[in-house]
Parts: sequence; C-alpha cells; structure tokens
Amino acid sequence: MAKTTKTAANGLKPALTQDPHAVREPRANNLEMAIGHEVRTYRKKLGITVADLAAATGMSVGMLSKIENGNISPSLTTLQALSKALGMPITAFFRGFEEPKSASFVKAGEGVNLERRGTRAGHHYSLLGHIENNTSGVVVEPYLITLNAESDVFPTFQHEGMEFLYMLEGEVVYRHGDSLYRMQAGDSLFFDADAPHGPEELVSLPARYLSIISYPQRR
Repeated sequence: MAKTTKTAANGLKPALTQDPHAVREPRANNLEMAIGHEVRTYRKKLGITVADLAAATGMSVGMLSKIENGNISPSLTTLQALSKALGMPITAFFRGFEEPKSASFVKAGEGVNLERRGTRAGHHYSLLGHIENNTSGVVVEPYLITLNAESDVFPTFQHEGMEFLYMLEGEVVYRHGDSLYRMQAGDSLFFDADAPHGPEELVSLPARYLSIISYPQRR
C-alpha cells in the first residue's frame, strides 16, 4: 500500500542553490551590497536587462554590474539616475541596510494552540513560531500537530505553498495525491500542498508530527 520515492530518480544528489555555511561580505561592504541587491531586484521586476538599464541611465554595463554586485559605492548622482530609470525612491536603495532581523523563540509546551482554517476534530495545532514582514519574501508556518483517538482522518486538505512533515511519534498512513506513505517516527515527507493531502489512516496513537508550511509573502 505505502509508496516511497527517492529524492532523485537517478541516485544523484539534487543541485542546491543555498550554502548553509555561507557568510556575508565584510561589514564594511554591507551598504554597497544592500544597494546592489535593491537595484537588481527592481530591474528584474521591470523585466529589463543590465544593458537596458545602462541605456536608460547613460551608464556603462560594466559600471552597473559592479553596482549590482556591491563592488563599488555609487554617488548620489548615480543613485538619482537609477531612481528615475527604475521608478523607485532613492530611500528604497537603503532598505536592506542594517534592517532588523527577527527571530521567534518558543519554550517547550508554550506554542500557540489554534484552530487553522479547515481544522478537523481532534487535530491539535500548536504554532511554534511566526515572523511577519521578513526579508525573504516567504511566509513559513511551523506547527506541531497531535492526533489522538478522537481525531478524524481527513486526506483532502489543499492549500497553496509547500509543506514538510517530520514524524515524531506514532504511526499514520498519509496521503498526498494518489500516493500513500506509512509514516513512523523519524520519517519525513516534503510535497506541493496544492495536491489533496492529509492522514488517511491512524495506525498508532497518539501521533505527533511537525508540519512546516511555506508560501509566498503577500505585500
């Protein structure tokens, strides 16, 4: 009944774009990096190339590339020209510089118990942290979910974003689309949450698992 799949069918590790051990540029270069990041972000939002922006501002492609990569400190005159070409206020260039970064710490047993939209009887959700208006553009909701003898099975949850499950205790058969996964402590499941999903069979109770949901941040 249960189906399992490998991360990569060919046995090769997937190419990851993030380095978990990466470090930022030296602090002295943070302002230039922040400005460059905003220039690149606004340019891409407009769907124009570096060459297009160079033509609109009268700057060279090489100069713009250095600005976007944080290699030089642009003058106020340069920022004014970029502001006009990109249709953004000059102050927006400094938005990411020393912007406070938030963290959420929750002691054991102190998560916020709540009813999520579509919550079924006996599905206990404890929100383990939440950060609003973060700089990543992604909302992440980490939940500790507990199922007991009074819990309903409900394999047709559907919502936007991606979801990651990590089984802590008990055993459930979890459905995602047309596939069934027998999940025990230590098992994990990562999936597109737009497909119908949820516990199909409660095998051993109580069952507890982490559910981490992520979706684009609406500004």
